[in-house]
Amino acid sequence: MNIAALYSGGKDSTMALDWALKQGHKVVCLITLKSKRDDSYMFHIPNIELVKVQAEAIGIPLIFEESSGIKEKELEDLERAIKIAIKKFAIEGLVAGALASQYQLERVEKIARDLNLKAFAPYWHYDMEEYIKLIIKLGYDARITGIAADGLDERWLGRKIDEKFLSDIKKLHDKFSVHIGLEGGEGETIVLDGPIFKKRLEIVSAQNVMENRCTGHHVIKEVRLVDK
Repeated sequence: MNIAALYSGGKDSTMALDWALKQGHKVVCLITLKSKRDDSYMFHIPNIELVKVQAEAIGIPLIFEESSGIKEKELEDLERAIKIAIKKFAIEGLVAGALASQYQLERVEKIARDLNLKAFAPYWHYDMEEYIKLIIKLGYDARITGIAADGLDERWLGRKIDEKFLSDIKKLHDKFSVHIGLEGGEGETIVLDGPIFKKRLEIVSAQNVMENRCTGHHVIKEVRLVDK
């Protein structure tokens, strides 16, 4: 099946893309929406421009569109981008990295139904500890680029998702109820490398910008592609 991957560049959309490829689907394009607002209900914000580099590293064409970021109206922007994918790449389905947000999944599924497309969310309500272990096992290099939860602080920004991360996030989950998968806006990530990447991203310069003690972003200013 020809499908498009809704792609933010983070761990969840990358894992969904990985799943689709393993299922034998032909992922003919990635779809990314850049919100004009910082409080989008649907779309990833930190370092979103870097999906252009990630798409090059993965080797799949990218449809990159802007969105108003206004609640519900941004769905019209997503539908517009998906219609471009239908026209340009003849897609028959969509795959999304939804883990726990009912709001996001319901709206993606509705757009898919309206456009006569199949919708896949392979890690929906997946066991989160097992999910993080799978990311590590598959060899993805995912870094924390945003935090917004009690218990998290600047030391988490730029961290790689590895065994130490899993151990530490489980402790914060027990103490502060931080989501192990960083859902609900508690954390954002970017994937620099992994088995579906033909080249890897290398961070040349980055800066941590903190809004308060537990909210901030790892702003990546420059990256380069490196042959593997």
